[in-house]
Amino acid sequence: MPNSKPTTPFSGKMERKGNQGEIAGILVEFLEVAITSVVYLKGIYPSGAFERRRYMNVVVQRARHPQLREYIHSAVSGLLPSIQKGLVERVAVTFFNTDNIPMERFIFKLTVNQSFGSKVEESDLEFSLRSFLIKLSVSQSLTTVLPRDCRWEIMAYFRSLPQVSTSKDAEMWIPTDTKQWQQPPLITPIKSMNSEPLGLQLYLEHPSPSELVSG
Repeated sequence: MPNSKPTTPFSGKMERKGNQGEIAGILVEFLEVAITSVVYLKGIYPSGAFERRRYMNVVVQRARHPQLREYIHSAVSGLLPSIQKGLVERVAVTFFNTDNIPMERFIFKLTVNQSFGSKVEESDLEFSLRSFLIKLSVSQSLTTVLPRDCRWEIMAYFRSLPQVSTSKDAEMWIPTDTKQWQQPPLITPIKSMNSEPLGLQLYLEHPSPSELVSG
């Protein structure tokens, strides 16, 4: 896990410089809320570990436990410089069984147009992202029932690796030795958008039946 930093999510705005900074800042804030929603949706913590908040005019869940809240915040905010540069391809919330084998992945696939020069209307972008939070809240039937002693982590897939020396945030991300599926996963789409300057896909990945048999 990345190192944690004290924070209060969902209040205030991250500093945004320029068009790309504005897009990346909105996206990072959204990912923090969406990942918290995923963890809540899976029910691996008691419902009392979360509290209802409003974000983008949608009722969402906020982690009450400081370590859980800080892990999600520090992991996602650590991606901000790389998202600004277009280096991040996917952000995944991966759930593992007791053998450390992935059982389910929630994938956020990102495309940020680095050459987009027009002014971004924050209200338009937030309107599009809001639909992901609404869809995610009613997606439990698409997911897998996980063992009670499962674990989870946030993973990022980079188009190219960030320069560690140029960003302290990049130092939080280390190569993973997570076991990978040998067969192509089963993919279940949840929601997608493709509008300038941001493209975003949210989908589930599950191991194929042959993977489970061979495993």
